[in-house]
Amino acid sequence: MKDLYTKVVVPVSEKKIEYSSKILLLGSCFADNIGEKFGENYFQAIVNPFGTLYNPASIMNAIDLSLAGNKKHYILAHNDLWHSMMHHGSFSTPDKLELITRCESSQTMMAKAITDSDTIIVTFGTSWIYKMDEFVVANCHKMPANRFRRECMSSAEIVSMWLPLLTKYPNKHWIFTVSPIRHIKDGFHANHLSKACLLQAIDTLISNAECINPASSYSYFPSYEIMLDELRDYRFYAEDMVHPSSLAVEYIWNRFLDTYMSDNTREQMRVLHQLWRDRHHRCMHPESQEAKAFEQHLSERVTKLKQLYPWLE
Repeated sequence: MKDLYTKVVVPVSEKKIEYSSKILLLGSCFADNIGEKFGENYFQAIVNPFGTLYNPASIMNAIDLSLAGNKKHYILAHNDLWHSMMHHGSFSTPDKLELITRCESSQTMMAKAITDSDTIIVTFGTSWIYKMDEFVVANCHKMPANRFRRECMSSAEIVSMWLPLLTKYPNKHWIFTVSPIRHIKDGFHANHLSKACLLQAIDTLISNAECINPASSYSYFPSYEIMLDELRDYRFYAEDMVHPSSLAVEYIWNRFLDTYMSDNTREQMRVLHQLWRDRHHRCMHPESQEAKAFEQHLSERVTKLKQLYPWLE
């Protein structure tokens, strides 16, 4: 009997991610999930300098603002907090000056990461956008709905918005994916329309970019399809039945490794992930001789590994 699920075939990438790679991850919650996995294995990865961003326009606005060195701030007060309309709610604070400082730091980080990174992983979550006047906000921050106008971006709009960036930085390894997280608040039908638009946009974007820069590296990783076709059982969802469970994230992460990591890199990951696990181990009796010996051995391992991986903290 054949396996009782549909296997998504993912071509192995010729372009690999290595420990020497400098990685930038941008986009929806799924970018945060995968970014956390990179962190657990001590890759040189920066994740969402502006916080979680869900739609292609908000991600591009953050990039454009940062690269231009524009210090203009789209901030508003609501419910005793100051909010940036270009940032995730985690930036919100009662102190306006503190928010401005956080925003400017995120712009500096984003600009440097775009310039310095050799691998950029972009996860689109939804093509639905919310406009305040004509500006696409990154987050509505629970403000009244009548302050915004809701629209769905077309695939052509997304392509025209993103293609100049890809052609400007042809030497980077661009990886696109669509978040498997369902935006059911939009409605099930609207969510499927949104995801279809993103899939079409990415396919066209990569095709056009390859025509302009044939020697460059662009690829699509099917996290969305893996979740829907391989992990379609609800046991692979979190309690909200919307987000992937930790088991699903781990599974998709391993499919990502199969696609973009060499055997040598995966061997290094085994060593560094064990270090991460040991550094997060909590001894029941920290004053015991056994615990002290463990900490001493751990310190010696870190010192040796820093010679190979200087960015280890």
